[in-house]
Amino acid sequence: MKKLFISTLLLLGLSANVFAQKHAPLPPHPSKSELVTIKMQELTKKYNVEKKLILNHPLATKQMKRDQMKALNQRYATEKRLLKQAK
Repeated sequence: MKKLFISTLLLLGLSANVFAQKHAPLPPHPSKSELVTIKMQELTKKYNVEKKLILNHPLATKQMKRDQMKALNQRYATEKRLLKQAK
């Protein structure tokens, strides 16, 4: 009985040690303002990429580009406003 108890404790101790090594502690979560800043940077980067794609499109006419830029600017302004409200 004593050997069973000792071996059980040893097994539990080793498995807990292995489990602790596998799962490192999670990094601290960013604050809300940091998240908003990161999202704003991602949004700006995405906007610039889409703007470049629209303006450099070889087949689009000036009117098509103007309409697409107007829609892009409107969407960007809406998303930016939502992010500012979240701050």
